[in-house]
Amino acid sequence: MALPYKQSKQSKKGQVEEMFDNISPKYDTLNHILSVNIDKLWRKKTIKKLKTHSPVQILDIATGTGDFAVAASNIPGTQITGIDISEGMLSVARKKISKKNLKERIVFQKADSENLPFESETFDAAIVGFGVRNFENLEKGLAEIRRVIKPGGVFFVLEFSKPVSAPFKQIYMFYFMHILPFIGRMVSKDSSAYSYLPESVKEFPDGDNFLSILAKIGFVNNKCFRQTFGIASIYEAHKPDI
Repeated sequence: MALPYKQSKQSKKGQVEEMFDNISPKYDTLNHILSVNIDKLWRKKTIKKLKTHSPVQILDIATGTGDFAVAASNIPGTQITGIDISEGMLSVARKKISKKNLKERIVFQKADSENLPFESETFDAAIVGFGVRNFENLEKGLAEIRRVIKPGGVFFVLEFSKPVSAPFKQIYMFYFMHILPFIGRMVSKDSSAYSYLPESVKEFPDGDNFLSILAKIGFVNNKCFRQTFGIASIYEAHKPDI
């Protein structure tokens, strides 16, 4: 299991919370620099797909600094609830929506994605951006998400994946495993966070493997849309309309 702080005795969940608390002040800057702002395009594409389902109540899991929640607010009439285990990240997110005058559309709260504090069948849709690979128990987290989505509701995941075509695969993996962690350490001052990122991506069951897990949990009509040579993938899944 990929862990941010390998010498720590904390659970993965505790380590992930600590890591994001540590890097939260620099997270947005680093995220956009390291992805050359392509992450914004990926979010926009995901929200465009989500919009076709006309959701009203949206849950943004592992919301971080709230970029996905803000993107979702571009869908007219939506109310977004963002949850995260890192209070540091949520603090940045709250300041962001205040500046954007979105406090009436978006609310944030500290919560565990594997033990969601919501009634079953509460939300029309759920989204996760670059967060599922941080779940301590992936299947438990996905089952909780399915529980809180209404029958017929939709679930979108935006997550890093592994390119498969040469020579881009080799070039990208060199950048991802060596250059990215170096820049991350220099800017964030956290020696582990940006080493954990490529390790967690390498370990994550992407593509067809993730689609199989979604099906096992009970999602249907599951699809994968690879982005930018496979650097990231958008997953679409549905809760059966019973």
